[in-house]
Formats: sequence, structure tokens, C-alpha cells
Amino acid sequence: MALPEFPVEGGCSCGAVRYQLKASPLSVYNCHCKDCQRYSGAAWSMSMIVKDNDFHVISGETDRYDRKADSGNVIGMHFCAHCHTWLWNVPPAGGIKVVRAGSLDNLDWAAPVGNIWTDSKAAWAQIDAALPHFPQGAADRAPLFDAWTRSHQD
Repeated sequence: MALPEFPVEGGCSCGAVRYQLKASPLSVYNCHCKDCQRYSGAAWSMSMIVKDNDFHVISGETDRYDRKADSGNVIGMHFCAHCHTWLWNVPPAGGIKVVRAGSLDNLDWAAPVGNIWTDSKAAWAQIDAALPHFPQGAADRAPLFDAWTRSHQD
């Protein structure tokens, strides 16, 4: 699927928080960890890795919850201060945000190219073996970045 013309926008359920994505994400993938299952109310959440410089909050305020991950890392989770929609998290790696792809106004172009935390996936969830997948978190995200680039080459 072709990428849209950037910038694109997204936001929370109530419309208070709006953001702009100025360039293509580095990757879009599904996360099957228990935290994503709980936060999304689904078997996985769709994540978009975006560079900090390509992400801009247009309006609204967020609340931050610092969650200690199974790895021991502290992840800054950002939610709309009004409706509490989960919008993005800030991993300790720095320089990036992991944005919830479902918060885009139009996510038709954002098909996931891989999966992480497949060890904790729902038993019925199907993982395409042709896509990069990781039993836990992806210590090296290069396979996800490469798969995204390949999926959007002309």
C-alpha cells in the first residue's frame, strides 16, 4: 500500500489531543505483550515507531503514567488528560515515540509488517511466519525497519 502524503494527523477519542506526523514512521507492527492487551482491550495493539522530530502535538494535554516493564525499563505512557485514550509511549532508548496506530485519522496505509512479544500472544492469534516476529521485545528493531521500507518501495 502506498504511503499517504505527509503530514498526517491523529488524536484521541474526544478530540482534545491532536497530533501531526510529519513523515513516514520507521515501522508499524503489532505488540502482543500483556500490557498492550490490557491497555487496548484487544489481543494486541498496533505500534508506530516515529522519530521525535517527526511528531508534533497540535493541541490538548496528556497525562503521563510511568510504567515499569517486565524488562525493568520505565516506559512513559501518554494518555489524553480528558478521555484517557492511550496515544503513545516514550521508550528509554530516546529519540523516538511509539504511537498507537489506531489513533491516526486514517490508518488504511499503516499495515503492520511484524510482531513482537509473540510469547504472550493469545493462543488463537495467527502470526504470519513471513513477517519479522520476536518472542519478546525487539532488542534490534532493524528487521522491523527493513520490513517497513520493503513494504513501501515503488
